[in-house]
Formats: sequence, structure tokens, C-alpha cells
Amino acid sequence: MFWYKYLTEFHFLNIKYIRQLVICIIFLNKTWKTLIVMQTKKNVLGLMFLATLVGAVAFPTNSHVVGQTYDEKERVLTTISMNTKDNRDSLLTRWVSTEVSPPTIGDEEEEGGDLTAGGPEAQEAGEDTQGEQSDGQNEYSSSFRDKDCTFTSTGRNPFFILEPNYQLVLSGGDAGEEAQVTITVLNETREVNGTETRVIEERETIGGELVEISRNFFAICEETNSVFYFGEEVDDYENGNIIGHEGAWLAGEGENKAGVIMPGTILLGARYYQEIAPNVALDRAEIVDMGKLIQTPSGAFKDTLIIRETTPLEPDATELKYYAAGIGLIQEEDLMLERYGFIE
Repeated sequence: MFWYKYLTEFHFLNIKYIRQLVICIIFLNKTWKTLIVMQTKKNVLGLMFLATLVGAVAFPTNSHVVGQTYDEKERVLTTISMNTKDNRDSLLTRWVSTEVSPPTIGDEEEEGGDLTAGGPEAQEAGEDTQGEQSDGQNEYSSSFRDKDCTFTSTGRNPFFILEPNYQLVLSGGDAGEEAQVTITVLNETREVNGTETRVIEERETIGGELVEISRNFFAICEETNSVFYFGEEVDDYENGNIIGHEGAWLAGEGENKAGVIMPGTILLGARYYQEIAPNVALDRAEIVDMGKLIQTPSGAFKDTLIIRETTPLEPDATELKYYAAGIGLIQEEDLMLERYGFIE
């Protein structure tokens, strides 16, 4: 049995010839033991003749059989080699796949939701975000863990003030068409989506004529010191009459969610959504520079922050805003800070 297993396992001969060889070996083994007992030379010669005869019958030596045996051996060796290579390639593939598999952020995507649902413009916004990702850039954050926040409607962070009666006045433009924006923190609050927010009024005029009044709703997260933006009410004016409410939205209505107007921790290159109202308002910000000296009619400021604002709803629109620590907004495009402080 040893020889049968040995020859079968290593495929030295075709399987049908191996069986015949084993039979012959068993026969010779038994006969040899008999001859030892008999110890006759004559029987030894007879045995040799008999063995030669059995071998000739059991193992024909024509070229066809030899070729079959050789081909069988080559086939077995080739199969073993291919299996070994396949196993090695499979192992290498698994290793490479493990090395290059990127981490997932499915939880964040679920919290952020689909910002672009609801219309053609929103679809364009989604495509724009995907394009940025394919270029290797960071996407804009839309999930801020606001459920973990304790909100307050009064306070400040270094670049944004929510204290009643604080006011900023910015102006600029050509003579006769001078634009002016007056930003006032009102002594008034408004509950939006279950959160008490501070109302900030923005009043915009061009050439002395009122063109827009907006009431914006903000609150500060005590844990992070970030200022959240919960929406706005907008009245557009022409010749003293209200003609529209473009851009109005409130968190909690439909898929609208609060964004961040000013992070509590300033990181150069940070990108985040300020407004999250699909197909209505999707303003987003990127912190592009810090510490630049900014000259304005009300003074020069060194501790500054420069933010670039864009929106996927208007891909070609870009706006730069400049903030100063302890002051707030000091420049918006060609509008520059004229005066600031608390009013009575």
C-alpha cells in the first residue's frame, strides 16, 4: 500500500499502470519469501524468468504508452504550477485591495443628506460638488452635529457678534450709485425649528433708494462657539414697494437645515455650507486667508479673516468677505466698513 500511495500521489505513472505495478510487486514479494525457504538456485532462475514475463505483460514498452505516461506527468506538473500561481495572484490581489480601500464616511453623508434634491438647479449643484471631489479637493461640510449643541441667542465669537444694538455700516460704489448696507443686531428673538435665535436686520440701499430688507436668524452653539444660520425673511423693494422675497428660507421647513455662518474654530482651507435650503439657498464658504492687513474708512485691521463665498445654484458667482476679530464684517467686495459700534 505504501508504494501505491506514493506513486499515485506524485503521479509518476498513469494510474492504471500503477495498479498493475503494485500487483506485480506484491506477487514478487510473496514469491521471494517462498524462495528464501526453498533456497534453490533453480527456483531463483525460474522466478527471474517468471518476473520477466509478468513485467512484459503488465508494462508494455511501446512508444505510445511511454508518451502517455510522460504527457500525464507534464499535465500534472503544469496543473500544480498553475494552481500555485493562481493562489499567489489571488493572495496578492487581496493584499492590494486591502491596501487601497478608502475609508467610508457613510454616517456623515447620512447626516448631511442630499443638498441638491428638488430641481434642475439642485442637480447642477450636486454635479458641482462631485466634480470638486474628483479633483481631489475637500467637499463642503453640511453636517455640524447641531443636535449636540446648547444654543444661545446672545453672545459672540471672535469674528461674529450677536449682542443687541450692535451695528455695522458698509458703503462703496460710484458716486450717485453708492451702495450702503446697514447690519443691526436687533433686541429681538425668533424661534426657528425649536431654537431661539437672534434677529439681525440687513438694510440695503443703492443711490439712497431702498432695495432690500432681510431679517436673518442666528444662534451660537455654546459647546463649539460656532454661529449657526437658521434662515432669513427677505423683502425686495422697488420704488418703495415690495416686489418679491427671493432667497427666503427657514431651517426645519422641508429639507432645510441650519448652516454655519462663522465657525468657532478657524481653520485655513475649511469649507462649509452657510445655508442649506435645496434649490433656494445654498451659500457656502471657504476660509482662504488669515492675518492680512485690511484698510477701511473706519481704520486698519490686522487680525483678519478672508472668506470666499460661492453657491452651486450660481456656479459663476463668487464673493469675498473680510472679517476682523472683535468687529465682524469689515468689507464685502467694494463695500467697506464706514462705522461700527453699539447704538442707542
